[in-house]
Amino acid sequence: MGVAVLGSLSRVLYIDLTGKKYWVEDRSDLFEEYLGGVGVAVKLLEEELPRNADPLEPENVIVLAVGPFNGLYPTASKTVALFKSPHTGNLGESHAGGRSAIAIRLAGYGAIVIKGASDLPVWVSVQGDRVFFRDARALWGMTSSHTVGRIIREVEPGSGLRTIMRIGRAGERMVSYANVITETYRHFGRLGLGAVFGSKKLKALVVTGRSSIPVADRKAYREAYDKIFKLIVESPLMKKYHDIGTPVNVLHLNELGALPSINLLQSRLETAGRISGEYLAEKYLGRRVSCAHCPVACIHLAVLREPYEEEPYFYKTTFVGYDYEPIYALGAMLGAREPEGLLKLIDVVEAYGLDAMTTGVVLAWATEAYKRGVITREDLGGVELDWGNYEAYIEAAKRIVEQPTELYKAMARGVMYASERFGGRDFALSFSGNEMAGYHTGPAAYLTYAFGARHSHLDSAGYSLDQRTIGKSLPPGEVVNRLYEEEAWRQVLSSLVVCFFAREIYKPEVVAEALKPVGFDLSVDDLVKLGKKIFREKYRLKIREGFNPEGVAFPKRIFETPTPHGLLSPEYMEKAKREYVALIKRVTAEQG
Repeated sequence: MGVAVLGSLSRVLYIDLTGKKYWVEDRSDLFEEYLGGVGVAVKLLEEELPRNADPLEPENVIVLAVGPFNGLYPTASKTVALFKSPHTGNLGESHAGGRSAIAIRLAGYGAIVIKGASDLPVWVSVQGDRVFFRDARALWGMTSSHTVGRIIREVEPGSGLRTIMRIGRAGERMVSYANVITETYRHFGRLGLGAVFGSKKLKALVVTGRSSIPVADRKAYREAYDKIFKLIVESPLMKKYHDIGTPVNVLHLNELGALPSINLLQSRLETAGRISGEYLAEKYLGRRVSCAHCPVACIHLAVLREPYEEEPYFYKTTFVGYDYEPIYALGAMLGAREPEGLLKLIDVVEAYGLDAMTTGVVLAWATEAYKRGVITREDLGGVELDWGNYEAYIEAAKRIVEQPTELYKAMARGVMYASERFGGRDFALSFSGNEMAGYHTGPAAYLTYAFGARHSHLDSAGYSLDQRTIGKSLPPGEVVNRLYEEEAWRQVLSSLVVCFFAREIYKPEVVAEALKPVGFDLSVDDLVKLGKKIFREKYRLKIREGFNPEGVAFPKRIFETPTPHGLLSPEYMEKAKREYVALIKRVTAEQG
């Protein structure tokens, strides 16, 4: 691998919350070997995280990392966060868009490492080479993360350039799946980064800067940029993200019989048309928003207009961001019959800083558990859960954060913990501690949830493989190998760091060509090998922190509801599990 023109990318900012101090180190060694993003982050986390650390104690470490494409190429808009997850107990990984990646690069860093814990609530302001520790006691306890963002915007410099990452009440209360919110409509979601912020008394991280980003060859860079930009704006795939956004999946998956609904008691929802991307765009769309350096604008905001009580002709107008994932989890899984209740619940979940997917799956489990008599009205504090009852769901979501009963305390730790504590394990949709995503497409999706490094549908896109192979029966070994190849390549994309929506644009040949002007001379073969190397290092750390591939179990419910491939076979899934376990053992034992 050639030595890159790294510039400020190789600078790592270390922040010690315990001692309220900071310092910068040059880590050219890591950026030259691993590019940036997740590749560098996994090695920094391995260095700094004590073995078997408690995720909610000061020894846990947060690593935020960007890569060589951030700030230089379109749709390279993501920041990678790595930490030990309080939700699964092993490796936590989350990606967020917005302005975070550009802000970190313009502040002059390739990564930020946050260690220790403050003795009182703080927000940290990174302004280029200077770091300030602000007293956040006045912000601690505020109900809405929206309010926190508005207050910080008023007092911090760098408007238009900065990123504001903050937590809501869910993070403060250390709900194991609390989010970190960035720029209001983007999140570090799923695995509890917000709870780690809360455990460190870190209310917010603000980053701003005005540095420049060097390139090795300006003419070649401009040519590469123009080529990629043209591919993106002319791609029909990217157009659907602009026009309808990810909720374009709702009707498609419903038609396939792959839309998890009513806690996966069914794979189609009769009222799916009323919560579809097309319906929301026609009736509720207020505006589109784009992440920094992205021409697509896939973020869709609905306008929710609610009358004030006893005030005729006066209305409260709220913009609510919606994507496929919250529509699946807070809509289809809860039996939504109309969009307004769904949008109100999304807004509450957003304000409290809860992960939408996990919250929806937890509420769906609780609804079925209540209907079966597994939990009682008393356990729920008097809340009457029922499919489509959004007043009840909004109240239950708030109680997950405040935790007034033992049931809500359990629900605040996820569906696996709640079902083990109260019962209902057969219909608890959890994969190695993380709740299922919105694709009941077939075996590859569930293998991705179970064995992907972050148990996310984005790890290896098994849902996509399932849809391409409807009517075919692939051997388990072939499915596992295809998922591994895809996940390994995605390690390169998340080291650059580009949005996975543009993965069909950033093919290996395009990436290799675009790397040259920014100082990396890597062939396609080099990149493929690097992706597998990062996958290996990530999985080694994951296993070091307690993940046991042989202990993976599939929820019973996934075998009871037909997929587009028919009913899943437990025997097939067990064979595939053995193939995955063998693959992981082989890969993690490799040298070099």
